[in-house]
Amino acid sequence: MIHTHQKRYNFIYDWIVRTRVDGYWNAPLSPENFIPGKYVVPVGSSYGGLNDRLGIGDFNTSRAALSRLSLIPELDSAGFRQLNSESAFKAQLVTRKVPYVKKRLPFCIMTDRKYEFPPAHLGVPVAALASPGPLSGAKCRPCTPVCQGPCVADVMLSLDRGWSWTYWSNGTMQLCDAHLEWEKRWEKIFDGIGGKKLAAERRRVKDLKFEECVRDFGEMKGKASGWESPSVEDICRLGLRTTQR
Repeated sequence: MIHTHQKRYNFIYDWIVRTRVDGYWNAPLSPENFIPGKYVVPVGSSYGGLNDRLGIGDFNTSRAALSRLSLIPELDSAGFRQLNSESAFKAQLVTRKVPYVKKRLPFCIMTDRKYEFPPAHLGVPVAALASPGPLSGAKCRPCTPVCQGPCVADVMLSLDRGWSWTYWSNGTMQLCDAHLEWEKRWEKIFDGIGGKKLAAERRRVKDLKFEECVRDFGEMKGKASGWESPSVEDICRLGLRTTQR
C-alpha cells in the first residue's frame, strides 16, 4: 500500500509510523524516537520477540518491518518456524539485518479481554488507564486501581521478563483486577482521565445513530487513497450492535 501510494504521487516517505486503533496515548511521540537507519519499538511486552504494537522507522527499515507476510518464505529458509507475532517480528528484522532500538513510549493498548489477577509468571498485567506511564503498549483499561506501589513491585517481579513484563518502577504503573468485565463506572473513569475532548467523543460515539455512522465512514473513505472493506453499512450495523448493547 505504501509503495503504491508513493509511486502514484511520485514521492518517498521520510518516516513511517505503524500503530493500532486500540491504542490510548497520554503524550505525543517526541523527536528523539525518530532514528535514521534504526527501527524503534516499545520496550516490554515482548512475548519472546519484540513488542510489535508500535513501530517507527525510515522508509528502508520500515520496508523490512512491515513485510509481515511476504517474508514468511525467507524466515522459513532461515530456520524460523512456529513463531508467534512478536518472535516473527524480531526474526524479520534480524533476517534483514535491520538494527532496532527499544524505547519507553507513552501509550497503552485498551483491552476488554479478561486476565487473571494477580497474573502468574507468564500472565498478563493490565495497567490502569490512569497510570502515569509511559506504558509502552502494555494492556490497559479504565478501572479503579487495585494495586499500586509495593503491590505492583510484587506482581511485576514475579513475571517473566522476556514475556509480558514491562517497566513499572517509580510509580509509573498501577494495576487493574481484570479477571471480570469492565466496571460499571468505567465511563466516568475514562472521562476523568481523557479530558473534555475525549469525553465528548466517547459520548458522541455512544449515542451514534446508524445514519451518522455511515456518513462518518463515507467521509473517512473519501480521504483514503485506497479502500477495501465490507460495506460501511455492514460495518456500522455490526459496530453499533456491539457498542450499544
